[in-house]
Amino acid sequence: MTVISLSAFDLLLASGLIMLLALVSVGLQLRLEKQLLLAGLRTTVQLLLIGWILKALFAATSAGWIALMALVMLAAAGREVAARQQRRFAGWWRMGIGTAAMLLSSYTVTIFALTAVIGADPWYMPQYAVPLLGMMLGNTMNGVAIGLDRLTSAAVDQKAVIETRLALGQSWRQAMEDVIRTSIRSGLIPIINSMMVAGLVSLPGMMTGQILGGNPPMEAVKYQILIMFLIAGGTGMGTMAAVWIGSRRLFDDRQRLRIDRLASR
Repeated sequence: MTVISLSAFDLLLASGLIMLLALVSVGLQLRLEKQLLLAGLRTTVQLLLIGWILKALFAATSAGWIALMALVMLAAAGREVAARQQRRFAGWWRMGIGTAAMLLSSYTVTIFALTAVIGADPWYMPQYAVPLLGMMLGNTMNGVAIGLDRLTSAAVDQKAVIETRLALGQSWRQAMEDVIRTSIRSGLIPIINSMMVAGLVSLPGMMTGQILGGNPPMEAVKYQILIMFLIAGGTGMGTMAAVWIGSRRLFDDRQRLRIDRLASR
């Protein structure tokens, strides 16, 4: 199968769609034109930059450089989780909870996939390790961000209910069980929806990329199934860990609800 290469002109032609959206935004006074143009510029610069980095990593296959890149990706994901919160935890907890949850889930699942499922040699082979970790972090980040946002918003909105349950003698776990359950469900809904419509409504990105790159369709399908299962596992683990840590942080040692540990935007 022949792979059709894209030229700079092809990408410039496609960028015309962003320009068109910006013009429509101006015409309808949506005030989104700056964000659209900035998003398009950042997409181009960031993807070109990661392309050059990956080219160097693929040539070197250095565990140290791959570990450094993995840490940078984790830090960026942790910052993004914190930025998406309507009510953030104060201090280093703002990034710490999401980052710790993603470190626990995404890294564990990625290493499991590389060593036990794919069997890459060495296991940190960059053409497998970096894309897998990137997909894991990107999707787990969404689940963690949604779960934490729902947790903190519900804790503030249901403050009176939670404190009443505490006054009746319930522990913080019992007082928060409904909020915790709802928060975890919210974080898992996006990946469940993606799995439900995969192949029926949408062709996932990795599968499409492999097919466009010339790989046999069935091989691309098998890899996509693997990725969906890994993402579901990582998102579930990460969301549960983040919601649990966040819930505990909302209470002090005397099991009093501490809304003052949150800061609004």
